Amino acid sequence: MSSGQRWRLAAGGLLAVALLAVFFRGVDWTGLLRALRGANPTYLVGVVFATVLTYLARAWRWGYLLSPLARVPFPRLFSATMVGFMSGQLVPRAGEIVRPYLVARRHGIATSAAFATIILERLVDLITVLFLFVLYLYVLPVPEAQTRGPLLGFLKMAGVVTGLGALAVVSLLLAFHLHADRALAVIDRLLLRFPRWLAAWLSQALRAFGEGLAVLQAPAPHLLAIQAQSFLIWLTIALGFYWNNAAFGLTLPFHSTFLLTAFLTVGVAIPTPGMVGGFHVFYLLAMNQAFGVDKDIAAAAGTAAHALSNLPVLVLGLLLLGREGLTFGRVAKMTDEKPGDEKPGDGVPGKRDGDDRDDSEDDGARRLSSGLSGSERGRGAPRLNP
Repeated sequence: MSSGQRWRLAAGGLLAVALLAVFFRGVDWTGLLRALRGANPTYLVGVVFATVLTYLARAWRWGYLLSPLARVPFPRLFSATMVGFMSGQLVPRAGEIVRPYLVARRHGIATSAAFATIILERLVDLITVLFLFVLYLYVLPVPEAQTRGPLLGFLKMAGVVTGLGALAVVSLLLAFHLHADRALAVIDRLLLRFPRWLAAWLSQALRAFGEGLAVLQAPAPHLLAIQAQSFLIWLTIALGFYWNNAAFGLTLPFHSTFLLTAFLTVGVAIPTPGMVGGFHVFYLLAMNQAFGVDKDIAAAAGTAAHALSNLPVLVLGLLLLGREGLTFGRVAKMTDEKPGDEKPGDGVPGKRDGDDRDDSEDDGARRLSSGLSGSERGRGAPRLNP
C-alpha cells in the first residue's frame, strides 16, 4: 500500500470516528445494550438471508449487463461480486476496480468495457431507488409514525434534482455509445496536448468503455429484465431493513424502508472504510427524525443493520479471495495511482481459467485505476450493502 493510500485510509478512518461520535452522542449506552440484547434473533437471521440473496441477485443482473461483451458463468459472477464488494469495504475504491478486472482477465473483455457496466449498474440502482422514493412520497400512504416538518419538503426537492441528474447521465452515455466515432474524434483532437503514450492509452480505454455501453442498445425485453432484477435487488434490501426494524419491535410499514433506503444512499456515499459512520448516522437520522423512534432503539437498529449487511459480504469475500488468485496486497496495488509505473501500450490481459498468473495481470486494473476520475470510482450512485 502506497503512502497516498495510507493517508486516504487514515483520513477515511478519522472521518468514520467523527461520524460515530455524532451517532453515539446523546445515546444512553444502557438503553442501547438493552435493545441489542432484546432483539428478535429470528428476524436478525432473516437480515443475513436477505443480504446473501441481494448479492446473488446483483451477480445475476451483472451477467445481463455484461452479456453483449461476453457470457460469464454465474459462479464466476458471484465470486467476482463478493470479492469486489469485500475489497471495497477494506481498501478505498477497490470494489469498482476489482470487479471488472476479475471478469476482464478471464473472458477476453477490455477492463474499461467491463468498468462501463459498473457505471451502468450504479445508474440503474440510483434510478430504482429514486422510483421507490417517489412511490413513498406521492403514491403510497404516509406512515402514521412519520413526523411532519420541512424535512419532507427538502427530500422531495432533492429527489427531483437527483432523478433529473441520473436521467441526464444515462442520456449522455447513450449518446456517447450511439455516436462514439464522432465523440472520440473530438476527444482525440483534445488528447493531442497529452504525451503520446498517455493519449494513446486514454483513447483506447475510452473506445473500450464505449463498447461496454452496448447493453443500452439491447432489445426492450433484455432492458426490462435488467430493471426487474434491479427492483428485486432493492426490494430484497428493503426486506432486510424491514426485518431488522421488526427485530427491535418497530412496527413500521414495509414501504417505510423506501425512505430509509433513500437516507442510506446518501450515508454510504461518504468515503469511509466499510461505510462506517455514514451508514450509522443516516440510519439514526431516518429512524429518529423521520419516524420518531427512540434514539437508543434507533441506534441499536442501525448498529445491527450495518453489521448484518456487511459481515456476510466480508466472510464470503474472504473465502473467495484466494480462489480468485488475489491477496490484499494485490488489491491495494490495483487501486494505487501511479501512472508512471505503467508500460505504454500494454494491453488488457485476457487470461482464461487455468492460466498461470503473475504480477503483469495487474497492469490493466492499475491503468484503469489511474485513469479514472474521482466521481467515476463509484461514489456517485448507490452501492448500498446489503
